[in-house]
Amino acid sequence: MKANLHNLSIVLHRPHFPENIGAAARAVKNMGMGQLIVVHPVDCDLTRILKMATHAAEDVVAGMEVHDELCDALAPYQYIVGTTARIGSHRQTVRSPRRVAQEVVPVSQNNRVALLFGPEDRGLTNRELKYCHTLVTIPTAGFTSLNLAQAVMVVAYEIFLASIQDTTPFVPRFASSHELQGMYDHLQATLAKIHFMNPENPDYWMNSIRRFVNRLGLQAREVKVIRGICRQLDWYCHTHGSLLPESKLGPGSPGKGPEGD
Repeated sequence: MKANLHNLSIVLHRPHFPENIGAAARAVKNMGMGQLIVVHPVDCDLTRILKMATHAAEDVVAGMEVHDELCDALAPYQYIVGTTARIGSHRQTVRSPRRVAQEVVPVSQNNRVALLFGPEDRGLTNRELKYCHTLVTIPTAGFTSLNLAQAVMVVAYEIFLASIQDTTPFVPRFASSHELQGMYDHLQATLAKIHFMNPENPDYWMNSIRRFVNRLGLQAREVKVIRGICRQLDWYCHTHGSLLPESKLGPGSPGKGPEGD
């Protein structure tokens, strides 16, 4: 099964150097990816971008989307791969480019996939990685900092290679990032309303829910089911009052955990 490369986009979040944007456009062209998206670039000098992209990738630059907010750029995508060189308590599920490529090939048949890269100086933060379904890190021989455009090429190459070598199973259409964010907001408000978590510190519990849901790969109809449950709980609370008195929140309740990201 070949990857549907048209459904694959490279997303650069806050890139600092136009040359890296241009080199990424060239990688998009080389590997046949669908689109290049740039979010809140520090410098978007078109002349410098085109110089590095060369005439061969002029069409990629011409079709490039530029967004101010990451959530808006990712809204249409059903599957998001975040890149990171760091591993920590909030970055436990980290795969190699080859492993991620094997997963992305079948997903791309019916889903739009975003390959998300952070700024050159610090990479993606935990707040930005919350949108991602899986994380990828490029193995190195000790010095983990890679040039942004080089990282784009490595990940894109592995996906292209997997698409012409691997036989992979069918994967249905997932819910988009926009649909998921709506569900998370609704779920957070409902859980706070029934005192399942502390409304003053929702990130601690919601980050765990996000990681759990991202492993499942929810479809749009499943998101509607969850939101339907939330609406029913909202109705019950409005009609009968809170399900659990706030005084029952003890030291072991989910909302009393340490601060999140």
